Amino acid sequence: MVELAWENIITGQREPRQTKPRKSGCTMVMDVGKSLDETKNILEIASNYIDHWKFGFGTSVFMEKKLLQHKLQLLAEHTILTFPGGTLLEVALLSHHCRVYMSHAKALGFSAVEVSDGTLPIPRFRRKRIIDCALNAGLVPITEVGKKDPKRQPTADQIADEVMEDLEWGAAWVIIEGRESGQGVGVFDESGNVDDFEVDMIVNRIGNKRDSLIWEAPLKSQQTFFIEKFGANVGLGNIPMDQVLALEALRNGLRFDTLNRVTGKLLREGSWDPNQVEANGVNNNSSSPAGTST
Repeated sequence: MVELAWENIITGQREPRQTKPRKSGCTMVMDVGKSLDETKNILEIASNYIDHWKFGFGTSVFMEKKLLQHKLQLLAEHTILTFPGGTLLEVALLSHHCRVYMSHAKALGFSAVEVSDGTLPIPRFRRKRIIDCALNAGLVPITEVGKKDPKRQPTADQIADEVMEDLEWGAAWVIIEGRESGQGVGVFDESGNVDDFEVDMIVNRIGNKRDSLIWEAPLKSQQTFFIEKFGANVGLGNIPMDQVLALEALRNGLRFDTLNRVTGKLLREGSWDPNQVEANGVNNNSSSPAGTST
């Protein structure tokens, strides 16, 4: 294990984070065209905090095969699950049996696939067969529930029912659709605000399966909402790559947005007195203002 820069000095201010390989509290990033060098740079600083790497929509189609394979191998070495966006599967199904798609994804070096019907209508019985197809190919099935069209949004009950069914059929995680914008789909309104009532309806229906959810939440306000509601180990997706460490700080209460509630609680309980000088300070007079000791 490497030594972190602030080891034993600064610790998280919320509940402990799960460590890799994580089942709950996963961070999924969206790659829409990072070069190999850019990928190496991201992994150098943030690989411990990335669990899933999605090659958004059909972007991997336009990459040279050897370059994509090299990139996928590099990500696998950092224990990161890789998969093409679900839209690519939907396009493939227009021309091929799912076995063709799965075997090619496996041969390229992907470790997982996303199964979605965000654009293409796919009956539930076919969805089950596609999940089986992924499992038979040795790929981890990750499903996505929801529609990309704001006018075709499922109800919270429908989302919950599909989540439970997907997990029963073998999905390892279920992504709740939020798109890369985080606006006007899923549990988000047109401004990106979270519908707390709908979130409650979904999680109340699925009970202890909620750790298998990954909420697509590209906006900081959305990430803060889910962390405050479900804790540091909530699954979050569509995270911009340059925001991975910022999200981890948010999860650990090292940003105002999630530290504020923690410090407020400490003050109300009297667990931290702003007027109490540190015990090993030069001046131990508790009436002295904080920060006067060294």
